[in-house]
Amino acid sequence: MKLEQKSREELGIFLTQYLSEFEALKAKDINLDLTRGKPSSKQLDLSVGLDSVLEENYINVNGVDTRNYGGLDGLVEAKQLFAPVLGVAPDEILIGGNSSLTLMYQYLNLATFFGANGPGSDWMGEGNPKFICPVPGYDRHFTICESLGLEMIPVPMTDQGPDMDAIFKLVKKDVSIKGLWCVPKYSNPTGVTYSREVVKLLAELPKVAGKNFRIMWDNAYALHDFEDELVIAPLLELAKKEGTQDSVVMFGSTSKVSFAGAGIGFMSASPSNLEFFKKYLSVQTIGPDKVNQWRHVKFFRDIVGLRVHMKKHAEIIRPKFQVVFSKLEELGELGIGGWLPTKGGYFVSFETLKGLASKIITLCGECGVKLTPAGSAFPYKNDPDDTNIRLAPSFPEISAIEEAMNVFVCCVKLASVQKLLESK
Repeated sequence: MKLEQKSREELGIFLTQYLSEFEALKAKDINLDLTRGKPSSKQLDLSVGLDSVLEENYINVNGVDTRNYGGLDGLVEAKQLFAPVLGVAPDEILIGGNSSLTLMYQYLNLATFFGANGPGSDWMGEGNPKFICPVPGYDRHFTICESLGLEMIPVPMTDQGPDMDAIFKLVKKDVSIKGLWCVPKYSNPTGVTYSREVVKLLAELPKVAGKNFRIMWDNAYALHDFEDELVIAPLLELAKKEGTQDSVVMFGSTSKVSFAGAGIGFMSASPSNLEFFKKYLSVQTIGPDKVNQWRHVKFFRDIVGLRVHMKKHAEIIRPKFQVVFSKLEELGELGIGGWLPTKGGYFVSFETLKGLASKIITLCGECGVKLTPAGSAFPYKNDPDDTNIRLAPSFPEISAIEEAMNVFVCCVKLASVQKLLESK
């Protein structure tokens, strides 16, 4: 029976029980952190071969000395390696430095203040530019928008992707909307993967939104399957059929594939988009770290090597998520929480009863378990219903995750029964 169906007397008994559990957990002096989706040391150990793979051979097959200047858009071999990750051709990709987030910021800075289509196309020149942000979403996307002065408009996520009806209505009535964030596979934090119908509608969207509109397609978890590979619809290919390819900008990285902070970021766009971006980029750098690109090429070799490597990641990370889902089952049975059992990615998005996320996070903190602050998955850190909590179980050991989830489950039950008692 769901907790909300219990009588006031029954709820009082549960409250006493949960309070006792809570005090016992507080006394254990726990110190655990589930705030960010970092790879564990065991995952990082999978890529230690990067440090020795070059064997002092820095010359690629085309005779390029990777230690020297040049190569603004990256090594040809690196393009061949990472183009399949985004589902594009090697001549449609640019290989950058160690961060796709940097490339995203640089591209939006170009579009906002200089114009991604050249002079006269900058968003600031058209007034007050706005950006659509599916929620719950990735906090660093929102931080970029806020830093550039792009007003954010939240749109709810469904189990198929962002609410496309809402998005089409928004862009039809407001020409100042200039873009849309997307994390299409194992979305951060919900774990949702966009359906083909949603991707098809995204390819059609720029026809309504205008030529300066940009879909920021952050495919951060393209390789992060727990089991078999989950293939998503090819946005750029569909956009070409619609004639909207200039509105699609795609990103990926190896930040959770090789070394976080020492991997490779890359982006894909139409030839004209890449040409404008390279001109903008050439003012800032003579070229990226080609030595790092070359060692990634030598280490992974091809897309098959990448996928074999990621299966090793899955063996480490999958059991951790299984612990989380197992622990959450009790909350589902009690009717005091909801989530999607994602098949990949790095996060679990939990929905509490209305108005309880902040309280639950505070209670967990009192027991020594640190969670991402409430509202972080929303623009301006404002979750209007105060229901979303992002769990990040990738970094700790399984025993620590079990302990942290025991705390989390207890705190959800305690906060929920208190709320239900108030309404009886």
